[in-house]
Amino acid sequence: MSANLYSIESLLVGKTYRSKSLVGEIVSAEKHPQAVWYENAEAYLVEIRPTNSIRNTYRTIAVANN
Repeated sequence: MSANLYSIESLLVGKTYRSKSLVGEIVSAEKHPQAVWYENAEAYLVEIRPTNSIRNTYRTIAVANN
C-alpha cells in the first residue's frame, strides 16, 4: 500500500492568504531562511499575489507542527 506524500510547501501553494492589510493567493512557499521561532510551529516565507495589485509581496507565516 502506498500513500500520497505532501510537503507543507506544496499544501500552502494555491491557498488564499488573508490579513488586515492583504488578501491574495500564495504562489510559492519555503521554510523561512532566517531563524524565526514560534512556539510549537515552523516559520515559512510565502510569496503572495494580491487580488488588488500586480506586485507580489512576501509574508512570514507560522504552521503548527502538532
